[in-house]
Amino acid sequence: MFTILAVLALIFGTFRDVMFYYVIVINTLIGIVQELRAKKELDSLTLVSTPKAVAIRDGKSVTVNVSELVRDDVVVFSAGSQICADALVLSGEAQLNEALVTGESDEISKTAGSNLLSGSFVVSGEVRARLVSVGADSFASRLTLDAKKSKRASQSEMMRSLTKLIRVIGIIIIPVGLILIWNQHFNLGLDIAASVLKTVGALVGMIPEGLYLLTSIALTVSVVRLAGKRTLTHDLACIETLARVDVLCVDKTGTITVPDMDVEQVVALCPDRFNDDDIRMIMSDHAANQSRDNETIKAISRYFGDDSGRKAERSIPFSSSTKYSGAVYEEGETYLVGAPEILLGELYDEYREIIEPYTRSGRRVLLLVMYDADPGPGLPDGRLSMPIALILLTNRLRDNAIETFTFFREQGVKIKVISGDNPLTVSDIAAKAGIEGAEEWIDARELTTKAKLKNAAEKYTVFGRVTPEQKRKLVIALHQAGHTVAMTGDGVNDVLALKEADCSVAMASGSEVACQVSHLVLLDSDFSSMPSVVMEGRRVINNIERSAALYLVKNVFSFVMAMLSLAAGFTYPLEATQLSLVSTVTIGVPSFFLALESNSSIVTGRFLRNVLARAFPAGLAYVAVVLGIIAFGSAFTLEGSQVSTICAIALGITGLVMVWRTCVPMTRMRRALCVLLVLMMIFCVVFMKGWFKLEPLETGSILILAVFGLLSWPVMDWFYRIYEAASKLILSARDRRRKTRGRVL
Repeated sequence: MFTILAVLALIFGTFRDVMFYYVIVINTLIGIVQELRAKKELDSLTLVSTPKAVAIRDGKSVTVNVSELVRDDVVVFSAGSQICADALVLSGEAQLNEALVTGESDEISKTAGSNLLSGSFVVSGEVRARLVSVGADSFASRLTLDAKKSKRASQSEMMRSLTKLIRVIGIIIIPVGLILIWNQHFNLGLDIAASVLKTVGALVGMIPEGLYLLTSIALTVSVVRLAGKRTLTHDLACIETLARVDVLCVDKTGTITVPDMDVEQVVALCPDRFNDDDIRMIMSDHAANQSRDNETIKAISRYFGDDSGRKAERSIPFSSSTKYSGAVYEEGETYLVGAPEILLGELYDEYREIIEPYTRSGRRVLLLVMYDADPGPGLPDGRLSMPIALILLTNRLRDNAIETFTFFREQGVKIKVISGDNPLTVSDIAAKAGIEGAEEWIDARELTTKAKLKNAAEKYTVFGRVTPEQKRKLVIALHQAGHTVAMTGDGVNDVLALKEADCSVAMASGSEVACQVSHLVLLDSDFSSMPSVVMEGRRVINNIERSAALYLVKNVFSFVMAMLSLAAGFTYPLEATQLSLVSTVTIGVPSFFLALESNSSIVTGRFLRNVLARAFPAGLAYVAVVLGIIAFGSAFTLEGSQVSTICAIALGITGLVMVWRTCVPMTRMRRALCVLLVLMMIFCVVFMKGWFKLEPLETGSILILAVFGLLSWPVMDWFYRIYEAASKLILSARDRRRKTRGRVL
């Protein structure tokens, strides 16, 4: 569109008449440079987080990039790995979750001969598999291609609003332009060249030429700034979402506490039959027969050792849904280690007084039992469990946990702690971290219906014994309640919830699949960096909103003036070159500086509504000033060039008033910016008037300019007061209608 307008201006005018196009070219070049800079920065970070796989090459295990895998490669998939290609299991056993590709969240056991679908992920266990379909031939790739045909990539609310605005303007601008040319040439008697140039000036003013570009640049710069904070951005839209987050869901381990756990104490429950040496041997056997895919097993290995040499006939890997792991030895001898309330079932009340003092003190409590059967799928029967010992583990609070959660409380962000651990343990840890409402806890096993879960999502702060599927449902419930939800996670048990969150944040030290599905990845795996990440989102969105108002003021003015010129039959007073002066000094330069400022205000409301609330009154003030000048010019029979020059300079003054209002509250940098803009305007009017088609003003014209220049501030203030009063009346009337409707119901 701009190219067409530039060509028309060049045909019927001079190179000065395409001044607006030079600004577009410069803005585009700046955007390209910023995009290249961002790409370079992100490429360096992406190398660190590139998905990798363990392949068997020449009989040896080697770590390679997933992109280097080929058909018939043998790959080792362990807990936390995402299946990168369709494969056939050769050996081993693992529990897989296929929810990301099939929508079914049940864990599926895979053994030799089973098929693995790309896109699914390993919950527990380990298998060796031969790749049968890679790249575009894999199941996940075919799904992705089908999705791309039927669904566009998601855009943030802000980008959707801008796209819609520009689309509407694009539809309106063509018939308006044709009518303007017709009116000015045939009805007002201007020659075709003057008609085209006046029309180009009106249409250029209607298009927010730099707004979309400014938004893209600001978001790109934000990506670079986040990269500097060791945060990898997978999705540009999540930066806006970050700024609107009002609920943050976190896990206990790895977020509130450090990931590492240590066994602190062993409490024997039947010392007459199982003494300390017996317990140590059983736990050492247990560690030796489990894969090192979670921090609990690592802690058990460090404390009890894992070199017993006793081989289990069948190993039961830990699962987030069942909350236990185990091993079956010869002659059916079976030991299970897991959550006491799960393994004991109905017998838990008999041991409650022994167990709960430890859980209330913030320790994680595991129970070792001898199981008098071969456990099948699902939960064990507590009546068949013989309790042997309690294994007490501790997590140390992260150094900056209290400061981090204090920040979120002060910013109005609610914290929801969603964990698979005992709710008493999690509640104690949350209280120590300073999380508000930590005493409000619930055991997720009580949330047996959708209604209970929905109510609990709003009421409680701490959720214990949560399954991966329940995590997902809690995030959905919070979202349906109108919250903007962020979710942090690092394990495979977090993946389903991360996919549902408005903004998902993974720790790079966590599972591969969690990093792949998240919008943001904290490469240092340090939750204390989250405040700076949230502040970056708020900074960029608040500043874009503020700068966008400057752009839309001109659009409101140009559209209203074009409609009035058609209705009242007067010549459109400005040309594109004159408007480019106003755009550069009162929009382009200030918006660039304001978009890069720090701004920590909470983002509320709809983007376009917020922007129009600032732009509409100012745009009408522009119209009032220009109409007044046209009326005075007509009364004093000033030449058209004099009126046009007065309008351009007066618009510049009114635009500077708008910039001043936008900069309030003032800072040293903002005052300096306003002074710079005033000096720029004076320089252009005095020394570059020929370039911007500004005529030397006569005495009468100077007086008119002085009057309306002085009136610009009170006129704009008056329109803002009217707009605010009208808004209050509309809201009041709407509230009355709602109350009336409520009484009727």
